[in-house]
Order: sequence, then C-alpha cells, then structure tokens
Amino acid sequence: MTQPRRPVARRSPSQRGRTSSARSSGRSLRGSSELRLRGGLIIILMILSVFGVRLFELQGLDPKAYAKLADAQGLVTVPLPATRGEITDRNGVALAESVTGMMVVADPSRTAAHAEPIARILANKLKLDYVDTLTQLRKTGPDGKPTVRFAYLARRVPASEATAAVKAIDKAGYQGVDTRPDPLREYPAHDVAANLLGFLGTDGTPLAGLELAFNNQLAGKDGSTTYEVGGGNRIPLGENSETKPVNGKNLTLTIDRDVQFFSQRVLRTAVQKAHAASGVAIAMDTRTGEILALADYPTYDANDGANANKDDYNSRALSNVYEPGSVEKVLTSSALIDAGKVTPRTKLTVPQNLRVADRTIHDYWGHGTLHLTLAGVIAKSSNVGTVLASRQLNHRQLWNYLDAFGLGQKTDVGLLGETKGLLPAEPTWTELTQSNIAFGQGLSVNALQMATAVNAVANGGERISPSLIKGTATNVKGAVVGTGTATRTRVISRSAASQVAQMMEGVTTEGLGTAPRAGIAGYRVAGKTGTAQEVGATCRCYDGSLAVSFAGFAPADNPRFTVYVVIQKPVQSASGGGTAGPVFRQIMNYLLQKYAVPPTNTRPPLLPIMW
Repeated sequence: MTQPRRPVARRSPSQRGRTSSARSSGRSLRGSSELRLRGGLIIILMILSVFGVRLFELQGLDPKAYAKLADAQGLVTVPLPATRGEITDRNGVALAESVTGMMVVADPSRTAAHAEPIARILANKLKLDYVDTLTQLRKTGPDGKPTVRFAYLARRVPASEATAAVKAIDKAGYQGVDTRPDPLREYPAHDVAANLLGFLGTDGTPLAGLELAFNNQLAGKDGSTTYEVGGGNRIPLGENSETKPVNGKNLTLTIDRDVQFFSQRVLRTAVQKAHAASGVAIAMDTRTGEILALADYPTYDANDGANANKDDYNSRALSNVYEPGSVEKVLTSSALIDAGKVTPRTKLTVPQNLRVADRTIHDYWGHGTLHLTLAGVIAKSSNVGTVLASRQLNHRQLWNYLDAFGLGQKTDVGLLGETKGLLPAEPTWTELTQSNIAFGQGLSVNALQMATAVNAVANGGERISPSLIKGTATNVKGAVVGTGTATRTRVISRSAASQVAQMMEGVTTEGLGTAPRAGIAGYRVAGKTGTAQEVGATCRCYDGSLAVSFAGFAPADNPRFTVYVVIQKPVQSASGGGTAGPVFRQIMNYLLQKYAVPPTNTRPPLLPIMW
C-alpha cells in the first residue's frame, strides 16, 4: 500500500531573506579579521624597520660616540671596603676595632654645576679642605668633560656626621652627593698601649706599631660592586656585578689591658715627678715570657695619632738603646757562679778606686777599703767589687754568657724598627772593655732585651724569647712570631739562678740593699738597681744625663712575674732605687694581687754581705 507523501514546507520570503543575510554576515566577519591581521603585520614591520635603522646607526655610522654616551650614562663601580681585623688583649678586650662609618662620595657629572656651594657645605660640616673637595666635585674624564660618575670626598667619617652633611646638601637643593658604608677605626682605650698599637692615617694607611707591622693580616681585601645607572639613578634590571670584600683577621696580644693601663699611669707619674725625658715599664709572665704590659711615656691618644709627636709613635722599649748600668751585674754574677768561679759568700777586698789601663773605676759612693762578699757587692751595687770578681772569667767566657742572655740581638716580637743594641765583638775586647761591661757600661741594650735577660734568671736559668702575640702571626716582613714560636735556651744552671736570686733579695731588704722601697710586704722580692751615664747625641760622649732603672721578680723563691722599669734623663739626685724602684713595686704589687699570687711563706736567706 503506498504511503502518502509528506507535504514539503515552503519558506516564506522573510525567512529566505534572513538566511541570505546570515551568509553575507559571515563573509563580512572573515574579511574584517584579515584586514586587522594585515594591519598588525604592517605595524610590526614598521617598528622593526625603526629598530633596524637605529641598530645600523649605532653599529655602523658612529659607534665610538655612542659607546662614550653609554659609558657616561651607564656603569658605576663602587668600592666595598673590607672590615679591618680587631686587635684585642689576652682576654679578648678590644684595643683597636672597626665601627660603623661612612664614606662621602660624589657623582661629578651631577655635582660639577654646583660644586662651589656643595664644597662650602662639606668644608663646614666635615672640616674638609675646600679646594680639594672642589676638585673632586668637578672631576672630569679623559676627554676633559664632567662625565665621571664616582669620586671620593671623605673616607671613614662617623655615620652621624656623614649623614648630616648629605642632608644639608639635599636641603640646599643640590644632588649628586651620597654616602656608602666605610668602617671607621677606633681605639676605645685611647692612650692605652698606643705606642704598641700605632694608628691609621686619614686615608686608612697604617702609620706605626702593630697596625703597620701586621697590616697584611689586619687589612683584608676590599671588594667592589658595579651597576648601571641612567638619569642619575640605578637601573634595577640593569647590568650588575659584585666582588665581595674579604675581611681582615683579628690579632690577639699577650697584653693585659688592665695591667697596661695601671703601668702607664704609674710610669707617667714617676716620669713627671722626676722631670725626666721618658720612661718605659715592662711586665712579663716569668714562666712563659708573655708580655703583660709594655708601657711608654710620653704617649698619645691613638684616635688622634695624626696630631701626636712622631717620637712617640712607637715603643721606646724597642727603639731606644742605652747602657744598662748596674742591672748588668745580675748577668755578670750569673756567669761567674754558673762557671763555678765564685759563690754568694766569696770574699772580696774592695778598695775605694781601681785603676784599669788609663782609667779609674770607682763606686757611686765614697768609701775606704771594704770587705764585701759577692752578695754584698750586689746588695751595695759596687762597681769596683764587680770588676774584681769578673777578672776570674776571660773575655771569651763572659762574652759567651752575655750572648746567650740575648744581648746584641733583636728580641723579634714582631714590631718594626727594633734596635739590637751593641755587644762589642769579643776579639775587640781589652781589659778595660771587660771591666766596663761587667758593671753595665760600654755596651747598649733595649729595654725588652734586658727584661728578657733578667727573666732568664727568674725562670731558673732558662731564657724564653718574649712574646707579644698570642698564637702565631706573620708580619709584613714575613717573620712568624708569637707564643707559638717561643724558644727556650738554657743559659745558666737552675742552681746558679737560685743563688743569684738570693743575692738580689738583699737589694730590697731594709738596712742591707740600695732599694728597700722596692720591697713588698709579705712577699720575697728579688731586684737590682741600675744607674748609667747617657751618651749625648751631639758630643757622642757622656753628657751628664742618666738612665736609671730597676729590674726584679717575685716571689723571689718561686717567681711568677718579672718587671723592668727604665727612666731616661731624670733630674739630678734621681736613682734606680729611689726613682724606678717605687714604680717596680707598684706594678709588681698590682700583678700579685690581680692574679691572686699567694706569698710563699718562706724565710729569705741570711747571706752575709761583709766579712
């Protein structure tokens, strides 16, 4: 059966129109997109053409001119200062340290136009030289144009002062001056150990003392940072590179700041009271040779070293030489006893004067013929008695002992400028040479040399090389020094050292010796006075001035500390016992109390001084 056909739906004219319109609209949208794409491509090509022309211009037409422009507007290199190592005492207390400071810098390409008013502000605020500052503010490049981007105006300025100066410039409406970190050297104890520490110049150059001698360790190595600028400002995403600074290493001394401070104050009082030219005081740990104090007067504030007297820059204990006087008798008697030639009870007939070659040797006090033991010769400090006893040694024997004690040799504690003194060569000795040297004339020493020699007696006859540095350190001369390199040398026997120490106790005993004011209640104290004529710088002869001294140790029968005091050119009537002895007593007493050294509670020997 045939199915009937469905009727076909016919579209109305309006429907046919809408369909035709839709087709036409699709064609229109596609055409619009193509137009926009073509337009975008054209714009991109135009931009690339501009860049291409610009690149051709830069690389082909005038590359040098544009390179100069890039340099002028582009890279700035700024130093990054290393932090200088600290110098501390044995307990870690800072004697020299780096604190917050600033450098004041300029961008001359921005400051040149207003250099004069900026320079006036800086000269007023920071006390800078106006002309030098003006020159830096106008600094030019090789082409003579103000295109330089960095110049120093001031280094190591306290942060508050530097900041205030830059604020004043900004307030005045000028630009191009700024600050950068720049550690500032400070000496918190001012004059304490200044003659040892030295100081830095205004440009950061070490000028004296440990600062100079160990600059290679303390200084470190500066770094730098380089960055790109434009319009006077740093470009955040521009070229940037940095070399970090390497900070300096610390230097630890054997010095005890408290002992150093006390020694300096006591020494200053004595030098001023005696109207003397100068003085030094040395305190050592007898057993280790470590220097606990090395005091000088006159001295200076290391924070103001530029205004100090150049003669005060370094320690006189190392740089000055003098004849040791009667302290030398300690070494002569040590040699005699160790060689088995005498004992403390050896009897000597001591005349008023003694003729040697064409000279007459006499004692500091007038007397007739005396019958002294060797102990009496030391207690009374008789030159004549010492010469008589020394005749039992030949030239070579005495020279060998003095050489072993370290005379005529540098102590090599690491400081620069140390003198070695003079121990005349043995082949040049005559009878008069040996006689003079036996009681401390005719040779020269520095104070640290002599302190070390006496310390050998205190240390049971073993000489320990002195140390100023804890551990080890290498100075700028390449010398490795410090407690880690200390050497020990047997000079005399322990028995000989003990006998000499017993004789030295008579020096500080009331009614027996020349320096009872050097004694300390409750302790056995060994000591020896020294008074020597000074050689004048002009006449090269004895000019009437003196060097008075005192050396000793305590407790005498179990020594813990050795102290040596020298005062140069005091007024007349000054003496080793009366001028230097009290300084010794005060420093030694302070040491014994500070380090809680108990008395040995033993009785001193009763050595006869006369027969």
